Amino acid sequence: MNQSKPRVILTRKLPDTVETRMRELFSTKLNETDMALSRAQLEEVVKTADVLVPTVTDKIDADLIAAAGSQLRLIASFGTGVDHIDLAAARARGITVTNTPGVLTEDTADVTMALILAVPRRIAEGDALVRSGKWRGWAPTGMLGHRINGKRLGIVGMGRIGEAVARRARGFGLSIHYHNRKPVHRQTEAELEATYWESLEQMLARVDIVSVNCPHTAQTSNLLSADRLALMQPSAYLVNTSRGDVVDEAALTELLAKRHIAGAGLDVYAEEPKISEKLRTLPNVVLLPHIGSATIEGRLQMGDKVIINVQTFWDGHTPPDRVIEAML
Repeated sequence: MNQSKPRVILTRKLPDTVETRMRELFSTKLNETDMALSRAQLEEVVKTADVLVPTVTDKIDADLIAAAGSQLRLIASFGTGVDHIDLAAARARGITVTNTPGVLTEDTADVTMALILAVPRRIAEGDALVRSGKWRGWAPTGMLGHRINGKRLGIVGMGRIGEAVARRARGFGLSIHYHNRKPVHRQTEAELEATYWESLEQMLARVDIVSVNCPHTAQTSNLLSADRLALMQPSAYLVNTSRGDVVDEAALTELLAKRHIAGAGLDVYAEEPKISEKLRTLPNVVLLPHIGSATIEGRLQMGDKVIINVQTFWDGHTPPDRVIEAML
């Protein structure tokens, strides 16, 4: 590998300390406006970058990779998910892809747990009522919600984040159920007193709260389809902090509007940042602006991982967070 400083191009603004360190180590071009690059701008930067540092807002598809110059050798994504990158196309061009796994687990689990609490207890509705000036004080039947203690939580995807959610939920008295490609380690299952469901359909019909924590892949796209969502109990709630494409958003909106599902807490959407007006006006939904990983500590750790991946790769070694073929 050429030992001169690589030309690193950032597609979005990162924390100042991260950008400063990258400028010290590499020949780094910053995005000072923090506006997502247009398609035309992305096509231009891949022609000159040795290393591209994109985020989830950048669609790095096969056509874009085909337009890249031969000098592009690394795509060091700032984020855990890689569903915005065509991994097969990158591999075919000999381009290494890295991500930043692990550092966002606790942050995303915190937001998931916050939504698990907020939706049944009508936290956002209560806040809106107080701010409106229409609250008339405490009443025995005012703003009645549902307790979560003693309820069944069904986790779709028991990876790092799913396990972190389960551990938090146990502290609130929820019993843990989960659907995964395969059961987790027996010791983990025993510690969480978790029940494994091979059939997603069977689990959805039996739990009180569904938490979506699986990554978005070809296999999980629209995993919670209209038919599967319809299996949920009318008293059940859905929380999604994974990716919007995992859930049929239109079907979920209709089921929520008809109260065939009691409520939902969403941090991700199918066509971010666009959200349908109907979904935005439903009172039984808590909507967050994709903040599952939005902590200062998490962003700094993500930046550190990107820097280590770039430096390790440029030094001629395998970067620690290389996305392996098994993820394809």
